[in-house]
Amino acid sequence: MPLARREDHDLLTGRARRVADLDLSGTLELAFTRSPVPHAVVRGVDVAAALKEEGVAGAWSAADLPYLAARALPGAEESPPWPLLATGRVRYPGEALAVTAAATRAQAEDAAEAVRLDLEPLPAVCDPVSAQAAPPLFDGSGNVLAEHTFGAPADDVFAAAPVVVEAAYREQLLLPTSLEPRAVLAEPGEHGGLTVWVSHQAQHRLRDSLAELLGLERERIRVIVPATGGAFGAKSQTYPEYVVAALLAIRLGRPVRWCEDRAEAMLAGPRGRGQDQRVRLAADADGTFLAYELLIDAGVGAYPHTGAFVPMMTGAMSTGAYRTPRVHTRVRCVATTSAPTASYRGAGRPEAAYALERTVDRLARRLGMDPAELRRRNFIRPGQFPYLTPTGRTYDSGDYAATLERALAAAGYDDVRAEQARRRQEGGAPIGVGIATFVERSGGPPDSEEFGSVEACADGTFIARVGSTSTGQGHLTAFAQVVASVLDVDVDLVRVVEGDTGEVPHGFATFGSRSMQVGGAALWRAAESLVAAARRRCAGLLGLQEDDVTYARGRMLAGEPPGPGTGGELGAGVDAGPITGLALGELVARTGPLRADEILTPPQAFPYGAHVAVVEIDPDLGTVGVLKLVAADDYGVVVNPMIVDGQGHGSIAQGLGQALHEQAVIGADGMPYARTLLDYLLPTAADMPPVTLLETVTPNPNTPLGAKGAGEAGCIGIPPAVVNAVCDALDVEHIDMPLTPAAVWAAAAARHGSTA
Repeated sequence: MPLARREDHDLLTGRARRVADLDLSGTLELAFTRSPVPHAVVRGVDVAAALKEEGVAGAWSAADLPYLAARALPGAEESPPWPLLATGRVRYPGEALAVTAAATRAQAEDAAEAVRLDLEPLPAVCDPVSAQAAPPLFDGSGNVLAEHTFGAPADDVFAAAPVVVEAAYREQLLLPTSLEPRAVLAEPGEHGGLTVWVSHQAQHRLRDSLAELLGLERERIRVIVPATGGAFGAKSQTYPEYVVAALLAIRLGRPVRWCEDRAEAMLAGPRGRGQDQRVRLAADADGTFLAYELLIDAGVGAYPHTGAFVPMMTGAMSTGAYRTPRVHTRVRCVATTSAPTASYRGAGRPEAAYALERTVDRLARRLGMDPAELRRRNFIRPGQFPYLTPTGRTYDSGDYAATLERALAAAGYDDVRAEQARRRQEGGAPIGVGIATFVERSGGPPDSEEFGSVEACADGTFIARVGSTSTGQGHLTAFAQVVASVLDVDVDLVRVVEGDTGEVPHGFATFGSRSMQVGGAALWRAAESLVAAARRRCAGLLGLQEDDVTYARGRMLAGEPPGPGTGGELGAGVDAGPITGLALGELVARTGPLRADEILTPPQAFPYGAHVAVVEIDPDLGTVGVLKLVAADDYGVVVNPMIVDGQGHGSIAQGLGQALHEQAVIGADGMPYARTLLDYLLPTAADMPPVTLLETVTPNPNTPLGAKGAGEAGCIGIPPAVVNAVCDALDVEHIDMPLTPAAVWAAAAARHGSTA
């Protein structure tokens, strides 16, 4: 049910504390001296002048600290290491060369500017295609750091197919501009322990990484995630700055904090997307898909962190919603002299959907067929699930045609087509309609687990512990609803604890739309286990058989079944009416602690959707007016529709930003152009068009809760829908994102043979 978010009061009133708000006595602030060039040999880093600045407690270059290096995820141990401070060579703009610690951030920044650098510039290599033939960034290997294939080549099909369309696309680099940039505060404890507060998505993984790098037992490190101002995937890594802060806290015996400012984030922070794509789609004359090929060159930046895993997800999900019999995807991850890429909302799935859905529209254009009809002919049908794709993914369930029909009806598809025909004949501003259908992948990596625990307290309340971490998604509300629903108690009796390795012993992470699907399902199972344990304990207390004890509305009932109408809608609370028996809190008071822990490892789920965009173009100015966006999505069982709708609006805004506004431009000198938000155009509330959110419900068959991932769909479906709509309005093959007024004007002028 749409229960109001309980966390919002503290967020809106300023009571919620972020890393920058924490006040620990004696805290030192860090500032990094960053490279002013994208690529160089490091001849010298002199911190002597920095040490003389006011308030400075220390300054260090790579020569002053032990050599440690952050790496990518487990399974990528052979990838080039990412040193804490540049060692021997700078490989991207803003790479840290030195760090200073001072009483205030301003003093630390003054000291950082006093560090003297001796750098010998080298050529920048920012394009992933040309970088493959460029001198290697790392000794002993070329710049192609990894190559993977999905499916098998289908050259024989393409050679014989009646129709083949080919295209090339660029998924531009984006900046994951969360409200709060990265931040960490490390405090040394007694006996060599360490407490770390960090704006993060995977506190247990960070704890384990810090333990390994610092040579500490992981039980001596406590990682706490306070209120976090957004993340979008880019805060799930172990960044060098985090390790530096922890290392210096131990060395200095004082709390040490680093809070990234916006200028740092835009210069040296992680990037999202960044793929060059070449595609081929083969079909029969009637539009039946025969084969699809996607070749990806992904620039992953100077150090292959989690960004090197994102293109693999593109390859795995390249089949989309269609029953194409032959699919082949080749992925190359290429090192470039730019900031490392990271997961960014959708992480690989937007790139897959964009390549496929743009190409489907091009095929429809070639065949002279309505793009909606072409999709209908090729959808995987409901009776074919579970469906094994040629790239090795097993789609669990779905009715793709149903979401498309709902979206088309809500968009007034036939009426828009009629108005488009009228304007083309009689004159008027061009309008267009674009469709994108897609299949998501949610749940994180295959077979990734999550921890859930439910504890009954003697005062009648309950504590739900979960390994997920909220970065703004509303976990404190939605997880409480799940537990309250199973326990058949009022939701206000459930308190959720997460984001603290000292309170939650185990956890995986929050990314990949996995929190409710996996974390919520783990809590569901834990609550069921708690009820079962309570029934056994109560039976023993009363000298009864377990089957003689039933449960309803938070109470053990001996010898009588629960009355009708108990339970109900998720988070709805309990029905009124008299009920007898022993309350869970009373059972705990009599017999001691009662808690159930679960670790759940469900398979990945595959939510899906159909998005439709209606646009109007001013051909004289090149401006794109988005008249309507319709998103019909299937997330399985939805716990809190209000929260899911909020996620939908947010992801649509980010998808619209990629389509129309955003691009992390790199200049000819290899330096990023955007240094402030005046240089990087983000969509605002004023840019949001009318949005219609619709849902179908196909429960996840592999979890007790039935939920699939939600929250990333807009980033996946909106970019191709909007680009398809603009190309439809102008009757052109393609325009690269972002669809700036200049790009749209140029396409319109070229289409009509104008140079004015």
